[in-house]
Amino acid sequence: MKTSQLATLPVVLISICTLVSTRVNSQTIPAIPIGSLTAYPTVVQTGTKPTLTWSISYPSIVKDYVTITAPATITPKQALYMDIRILGQGVTVQNGSGYSFVPTEASMSYNSTSTSNYKRIFYGTNLDVNPSSIVSTSSILTNSQVAANMPLRFGGRYYYNGAWGPAFYSSDGTTNIRTLVHGDVPPPYLPAYGAPSLASFLKPYLDTTGHVQLGPMDVIVFMELTHTDPSNVGYDFQDMVLLVTFRTS
Repeated sequence: MKTSQLATLPVVLISICTLVSTRVNSQTIPAIPIGSLTAYPTVVQTGTKPTLTWSISYPSIVKDYVTITAPATITPKQALYMDIRILGQGVTVQNGSGYSFVPTEASMSYNSTSTSNYKRIFYGTNLDVNPSSIVSTSSILTNSQVAANMPLRFGGRYYYNGAWGPAFYSSDGTTNIRTLVHGDVPPPYLPAYGAPSLASFLKPYLDTTGHVQLGPMDVIVFMELTHTDPSNVGYDFQDMVLLVTFRTS
């Protein structure tokens, strides 16, 4: 159970939502090496050997194209196209013997550290999440391309009982918003692959060895919006989870 620490709001019991979802496969860059092999001539006489020519293209990795500054600032090294998807939202309030979802806002800023320049990219509950849908960033970007050396930052907060909860922004240096790429080991606060408290929308992105499994050009942005004390059981980074995918074309 998660309990809000806001003194100005009634006590909110937060639980982890469950959602059956499928993993988003948004990659256009291969995740394994690919190549070609040719022989010349293609027909040879006994005792002669053809000339073999081969080439191998190794998969790109996102850190070749962006700089990720902890806890959650992403700076492209070159002009890139970017797609953002909402994987899941996990803020709920206890409701009798069950629970109901609490609306949550995700926001993003482009080349600015001012909180006033964070623009909404999602508002709703887990019932509004469509992991296969690319969210609109038209209020922030003129198109889906981001320029080199223009940092991207993220924010989030929930809305309950007519008031906003605390806002967290990566430009504030908060550790409540973090990023993960393929092969990373999640922080210990995120439930392990087999843990019953792991939200189903995150499970496809973790493997049994405790590593993150993503596409080569993916970055997960995940947020803890209801707690700031790492020792609290509710400090689990499943309140808002985004998948940011970069591509060159």
